[in-house]
Amino acid sequence: QVQLVESGGGLVQVGGSLRLSCAASGRTFGTYAMGWFRQAPGKERELVVSSSGGTTYYADSVKGRFTISRDNAKNTVYLQMNSLKPEDTAVYYCAARSGTVVFDPRLYPSWGQGTQVTVSS
Repeated sequence: QVQLVESGGGLVQVGGSLRLSCAASGRTFGTYAMGWFRQAPGKERELVVSSSGGTTYYADSVKGRFTISRDNAKNTVYLQMNSLKPEDTAVYYCAARSGTVVFDPRLYPSWGQGTQVTVSS
């Protein structure tokens, strides 16, 4: 399994932006599908975006506002979040799996510790 460490969460006003980072260990980072999930209090963990090779999936709720990118040389994946809304408030998790993009969080064996994002109105 790959080790993941997130950073970049915080408190932001509605309409603001944040960039989350996820640093991964391992020499095969480029072969992993990387995903960002989020979990709000009392809700299930949901996929925000996942990317592998030429395939990227965004949840409808974040399309046009969030962008995933990765720097394989730095073993880091980023989540740029723009036009933030109160409903984006959650703990955001980075996850990795070997293989293709999938939506089910149970199929990602590697997880970061999570970073809190709070959007105030």
